[in-house]
Amino acid sequence: MATIASKISPKMGRSKDPVLDVTQYDRVSSSMIAIVIGLVVAAIWLGVVWLTNRIPQGENVAPLELLELSGGKPDGALDETLNVESPEPETQDPSVAEEVDEQTEITEMLEQVVELSDRAAEQVQQQFDAMPVNTGNPGSKQGTGRHPLGMGPGEGGFPREKRWFTRFAGGSLAEYAKQLSHFGIVLGVLTGDGKLHYMTKLTADKPTIRTVTSGKGERRLYMTWRGGNRRKSDIKLFRKAGIDAGGALIIHFYPAKLETQLASLERKYQNQNVEKIRRTYFLVRGSREGYQFVVTKQLVFR
Repeated sequence: MATIASKISPKMGRSKDPVLDVTQYDRVSSSMIAIVIGLVVAAIWLGVVWLTNRIPQGENVAPLELLELSGGKPDGALDETLNVESPEPETQDPSVAEEVDEQTEITEMLEQVVELSDRAAEQVQQQFDAMPVNTGNPGSKQGTGRHPLGMGPGEGGFPREKRWFTRFAGGSLAEYAKQLSHFGIVLGVLTGDGKLHYMTKLTADKPTIRTVTSGKGERRLYMTWRGGNRRKSDIKLFRKAGIDAGGALIIHFYPAKLETQLASLERKYQNQNVEKIRRTYFLVRGSREGYQFVVTKQLVFR
């Protein structure tokens, strides 16, 4: 029996040493986790940027307009109101008694102001012999803008004298007189003796006064004060001419050319139909030619 001898290598028969290595699974999973963490961080960062750059929203209060919508049937009653009945008896909350009293005082005060304004308007109408307010075509319609009572579409819109509001630029009395003279505006005052005094040449040391006892033939658009401090300036101008206009009705007469310019500015401001315009506010500003009227605000019927 023969035997075969062979040389055994010293490495043969030994176990392999353990080796730590990154597998393909580890690479893919770690990449996905890194991507997810990056997206979360990016989303948080973008949210912080959006919050810090957000423009604060101010109070957007729409102007309150009380519109009286007329209509009804041909046999309807004037000044008809809704009859909203409640099953519960009407009671007064004592917690709001003081507030109601304050509102009552304010209401009474406003009623007195309206009554004084109505008296002044009646006085103007009596002295002016039903003088038209603007230079409309003969036979043109005048109205309050409401729909007529009964059936039929009617015509809406406010006339110019009820929708135009003008405001003059600030400055001294001499600067104010220059603005009036530039536009050809004539001041008038209706005194207690029933006379109407026209004042021109406002920039002179003593303006020129022309007195009439009737407004017959007057066709210019006129405006009266509704607020502001410029009425005091008018009183000072009349005082320079020797007339006390403290408690009298002061009137601004606008020439036909200026009225046409204001109408053109009103139409170009928002390109609105005149029948849809409720209020137009004008402001005097300086220009190369001296002064000019610009439209600053306009309210329309919705």
